[in-house]
Amino acid sequence: MKKFILFVFILVTYQASFSQDTIKKPKIGLVLSGGGAKGFAHVGVLKVLEQAGIKIDYIGGTSMGAVIGGIYASGYNAAQLDSIICATNFDNLLFDYVPRSSKNFYEKRNDELYALVLPFNKFKIDVPQSLSKGIFNYNLFNRLCLHARHVRDFNQLPIPFLCMATDIELGKQVVLDKGVLAQALFASSALPSVFSPVILDQKLLVDGGVTNNYPIDEIKKLGADIIIGVDVQSGLRDKSQLQGATNILFQITNLITIGKIEANSKKTDIYIKPEINNFGIVSFEKAKEIILRGETAAFSVYEDLAKLADKPNPYQKPKLKIESDSLHITNIICNNLKDYSEAYIEGKLKFKAGAKIRYRDLEKGINNIDATHNFGTVIYSLEPNGAGEDLILNFQENPVTTYLKFGLHYDGLYKSAVLGNITNKNNLFKSDVLSFDLILGDNFRYNLDYYIDNGYNLSVGFKSQLNQFNKNIAKDFIGFAVDPALNSININFLDLSNQLYFQSIFAQKFLIGFGLEHNYLNIKSEMVALTNTKKIDKSNYGSVFAYMKFDSFDNQYFPRKGWYFSADIHNHLFSSNYSNKFNPFSIAKADVGVAVKVFNKTTFKFQTEAGFSIGNESLPFFNFVLGGYGFVPINNFRPFYGYDFLSIMGDSYLKSSLALDYEVFKKNHLIISANYANIENNLFDTLEWISLPKYSGYALGYGLETIIGPVEVKYSWSPEARQGYTWFSIGFWF
Repeated sequence: MKKFILFVFILVTYQASFSQDTIKKPKIGLVLSGGGAKGFAHVGVLKVLEQAGIKIDYIGGTSMGAVIGGIYASGYNAAQLDSIICATNFDNLLFDYVPRSSKNFYEKRNDELYALVLPFNKFKIDVPQSLSKGIFNYNLFNRLCLHARHVRDFNQLPIPFLCMATDIELGKQVVLDKGVLAQALFASSALPSVFSPVILDQKLLVDGGVTNNYPIDEIKKLGADIIIGVDVQSGLRDKSQLQGATNILFQITNLITIGKIEANSKKTDIYIKPEINNFGIVSFEKAKEIILRGETAAFSVYEDLAKLADKPNPYQKPKLKIESDSLHITNIICNNLKDYSEAYIEGKLKFKAGAKIRYRDLEKGINNIDATHNFGTVIYSLEPNGAGEDLILNFQENPVTTYLKFGLHYDGLYKSAVLGNITNKNNLFKSDVLSFDLILGDNFRYNLDYYIDNGYNLSVGFKSQLNQFNKNIAKDFIGFAVDPALNSININFLDLSNQLYFQSIFAQKFLIGFGLEHNYLNIKSEMVALTNTKKIDKSNYGSVFAYMKFDSFDNQYFPRKGWYFSADIHNHLFSSNYSNKFNPFSIAKADVGVAVKVFNKTTFKFQTEAGFSIGNESLPFFNFVLGGYGFVPINNFRPFYGYDFLSIMGDSYLKSSLALDYEVFKKNHLIISANYANIENNLFDTLEWISLPKYSGYALGYGLETIIGPVEVKYSWSPEARQGYTWFSIGFWF
């Protein structure tokens, strides 16, 4: 009897155990392939999975599949992913966008002067390693994964996750399931030739699609019983579609991986293949349509998907609650620095250890570092440290320190010019830059600039510039009487200036500096003769100066937002006094402007500037001279619509201008402008400067943003002048 009771007990227990095993919910794995912009279809599939009430237990992805899958695994739901994609500017992603506000004044000039930049190493011209370093991507991944910044095992994410990368040195696949999530997504999506390779754990990693674009086996090893797979990889293109280098590169990549995906698709329980053959891997502008294609493909197998849901209790993925992005930086740890100091890095970050910042401040700091072009990549992470966290910065210094740069320009003052530049970094000191511009054309010119950037500490630099042109100019410019019948005289103007300056950042925004300047002026004219010579001036001048600058315009030539301010004072102390008319004097000037986007494609820009002479009456060669458009202002020569180049002058002036910029098409601008000025000697000695403007001018122009710089044509006129002027300006201004 006892044996019978024991047998019944064992039988019941076994049946109960067997029953529990048989009703145990199977684990569902989701595999997402790479495919560039076509990977947006994954978001559409995720929307349908949520609608079906399916809970995903594991996610594995490659490239864009890794990006979508990793962000989803970190806690976002499909609707949030949709919003993120719609809000992201993917043009910035592809071309390594760095906000102009992140560049210092030297870097702004550098990036707005040259049409072509080539690495120059060991007397050989090289080509860039990739189209983009990917810093914009990495900042984006870090921002989106900020809530998971302390997770170091991807099994600890709300949904266990892994992604694939390729060790390009060994030619092997690498499974990324530990570390910093943003770094893993960055490495898995580093498409060769488009984005630079990523160094993680001493491995040189590129896009995982090169070796494994469909990590089904890896997800099964995690414990998945059922696999839902989404394949967005293109098939092989025919020869009519293989015209560009990019298409050929991706065809070669597909040759390697397409066979593997076909084999792995047979292992997939529910295989989803969206109809996206008509889209390319960079069709980012068609994100909404691609997402919809993903939804359509998932709905085509909806009955199969619905069987995986717990019908009595369908799963509903909650919306991720975005926590505050405030950070307390306990320490800043810089790794792999050789040619740059920690002070230099802190100066670019614009915060120090112990600072309480927002994530956007960190992002701005990384952009500031990226804008220097001194680093291949900057991989950073945040490690918990008590009440705060340590900022770990892993640098890859750019091995190329020499560059050849080229540009071209045409305007009505300097005429045609071709620019060649050689730039070399880390010459004598850490973080120094030596740049030499040679400008050939109708007027020979040069610019030499040597600058040592010491970050928060005082920086020092030296500049030497030669400018010259031949032009008719207001006759008062020469400072003595000429034929009254002449309205202007033709002069050959040469200015050689040399500056030694010291500068630093004030209030983390304003550039302030001071220095010494030497000027050599050589002015002559065939129209005048003074004591058997045609020279008007041939003097050396010495001065001290100080300045303050700020510039947050998002674009120098066609700004849509931001403001700028510039002010300086020059105290001219001595001269070799060729004309015997020199007296020590000072000149002060200021310029402020603001750009505001008033409508979707319309921007309003307002600018006002003023200058005046202080002290005894002296030479007219340093007076303010207005007129013309399209040239870089030198000395006190300033553009002014409605008048010819350098045609009105005085030792004091007040000028205001207005412009309405309508972007007709992308990078095509229709601009209506007006400017007004009072200019004369001793303008501010009385209240005449607040009277109605004596001079006015208007312009209607069309501008085009191109790779060589702005191409503009403007027609200008003035009610006071007898004729209008048409001006052409081509290329970056120099």
